[in-house]
Amino acid sequence: MSDNNTNSKLYSFLILFSNWLSAYTSPFIIAVAVITFFFPELFAWVTGYLQTYILGFIMLTMGLTLTVQDIKTLAHRPLDILIGFCAQYTIMPLIAYSLTVVFHLDTALAVGIILVGCCPGGVSSNIMSYLCYGDVAYSVGMTTASTLLSPMITPMLMLLLAGEKVEIDAIGMFINILIVTIIPITVGSLCNISLGHKEILKKAQKIMPSLSVLGLACIVGGVISLVHDDIAAGGFMLLLWTFLIVFCHNSIGYILGYLIGKIFHFNTAKRRTISIEVGMQNAGLATNLATHFFIVTCPLAVVPCAISCAWHSISGTILASFFAWSDKKKSHTRLRQLFSIIS
Repeated sequence: MSDNNTNSKLYSFLILFSNWLSAYTSPFIIAVAVITFFFPELFAWVTGYLQTYILGFIMLTMGLTLTVQDIKTLAHRPLDILIGFCAQYTIMPLIAYSLTVVFHLDTALAVGIILVGCCPGGVSSNIMSYLCYGDVAYSVGMTTASTLLSPMITPMLMLLLAGEKVEIDAIGMFINILIVTIIPITVGSLCNISLGHKEILKKAQKIMPSLSVLGLACIVGGVISLVHDDIAAGGFMLLLWTFLIVFCHNSIGYILGYLIGKIFHFNTAKRRTISIEVGMQNAGLATNLATHFFIVTCPLAVVPCAISCAWHSISGTILASFFAWSDKKKSHTRLRQLFSIIS
């Protein structure tokens, strides 16, 4: 009896911890990044294949959330998914490339921001869509579609947009993305579909968000540890300059994504979702690719990717909160109008 009670308390604690990490993902990632900058040895162990395994685990947790209904969404809403997919893989890569031209970025930073732009949608975008009363099914469908096709699309776009700046190992990138995205997502979704009714899997799914956040923190910490000396040499201005590029890339993506929704006469929920899906990228995947394929030729290419890891979570939370706040404001306005009519 005491063992069951202890296990129950431990599980309750893990649930609370998972909810806390989900609610404060951005501050937690930022705190890890700052601490690692001053104590780079903390995450010096997160290198090479271990980083790939961690990202693969994050993708596995995404797969564990996919259901048969989510798969059906891809088939039942092909036009919506196609519009979102095309917006994702045209707007963000072209914005990234345009920023490299406008700001005359050096090769390393240019490759980094283009890589972020060429990656699929971020895995936390589904949570943001839920928080702002968006179309969650559409969000899951867009994320799934962009991720499943990323092994082909991301290397192709990198060749097209960054091939003149640095040598691109397209085949290597294809294999890497396949390993860290498609295989784990497939395994996770098959487990959920076949074993989703099992109580132990249901319990595991509730603490998966915290494990994903911890995994992302390890990736960011490992990258900062790896390029610590280069960042320190560049100083505060390098970080500020890189953040400005990341901020512009991300913000313009949100705006143009929302405008695409208006052009195609999406309802409010779908406009919010496509805005978030377009603006938020899988910067964890970009970080992994930068570490594996550009760390020798362009070591600073990982800096925009690492900053994007933290900032996209922050900006996504801010945007979702703004959308939710606007709903409350409209609701209060309608109530005041109703009371004025009654009185």
